[in-house]
Amino acid sequence: MYIYILIILASFLYGIFLFLKDSRNFFAGILLTFGSLGFLFLLVMYLSDRFDTIRLLSIFAVYAVIPLSIIGIGFFLIKNGYIMKHKEGRRLANLLSLILGVNILLIVSLSLLLIFHGSKLNTYAYATILTIILLAIYFGFLFFSYLVYSYAYQMLPVNKNLDYVIVLGSGLIGDKVPPLLKSRLDKGIEIYSQQLSKGNHTKIVVSGGQGSDEIIPEAVAMKKYLVSQDIPELDILVEDKSTTTYENMKFSKSIMDNISKSFSCIFVSNNYHVFRASIYARKAGLKANGVGAPTAFYFLPSALIREYIAIIMLYKKINLLVIAFILLIVSYSFVPFLYTL
Repeated sequence: MYIYILIILASFLYGIFLFLKDSRNFFAGILLTFGSLGFLFLLVMYLSDRFDTIRLLSIFAVYAVIPLSIIGIGFFLIKNGYIMKHKEGRRLANLLSLILGVNILLIVSLSLLLIFHGSKLNTYAYATILTIILLAIYFGFLFFSYLVYSYAYQMLPVNKNLDYVIVLGSGLIGDKVPPLLKSRLDKGIEIYSQQLSKGNHTKIVVSGGQGSDEIIPEAVAMKKYLVSQDIPELDILVEDKSTTTYENMKFSKSIMDNISKSFSCIFVSNNYHVFRASIYARKAGLKANGVGAPTAFYFLPSALIREYIAIIMLYKKINLLVIAFILLIVSYSFVPFLYTL
């Protein structure tokens, strides 16, 4: 038991260290989530040994609340997938919640098969199902860590005095700002106005280049919108070359560096995109945290799944090593010929 306590404590403390060093570090979120869940588990175990009510509640949670919640999430995601398909079209990105929901129910079914009929399966079938479940647990934990930490990250206080507010671009409709981008710009205007009321001479940096299907750069359309909202042109800086989030950060930093080597700034994106954008800000050497603009609720599940997949791909080498480790452990445990190695 003591070794588990030490592992949990070490994970939590190192997570705090990474967070204090740079809150945009995803590993900090993983370690803090693992440590918090570990402490919660130890607390429940401790209380269960001393109070019968806690023991009964924990048993009920493990065998009823958690499984039913997982199944409920699966059905919710499937329903959301159909809503997305109806409102946004049949593109793969709009079907992610549907796909995840189906996979969750599939994993639950495989888990029940293993629990109640595992003894009837041959070795290879058992090993295959176990591997799928272990991989689902691993990526499920990472997804949970991402959701918790990305939400907590957006609760961090904003700098009191800002020199710049960077608003990240997104797709246009013709030369017009669509609702998703409008929400980012409105959030930027809100922060800009708050800074002006404090006597700060804050400027807004609109960042977004011209996509292959766009008739003008996103930053140009964003500037037009800001001007229509009575933002002075002199307070708007245009970065119209970027085509990726990393370039948004890199090129915006270059513009601000050319004005002053020392400045304070934040960036604005939609709430589902803020944490991944913060990772790119870190990679670009830009000291900036993010603020999230609101997003339609029905759009959030698929958007969050898409962001999570993108973050997993950022750390694909580490994830491939973990996958290989899981495959090795299961293979060594179940495939007879490996015992002879």
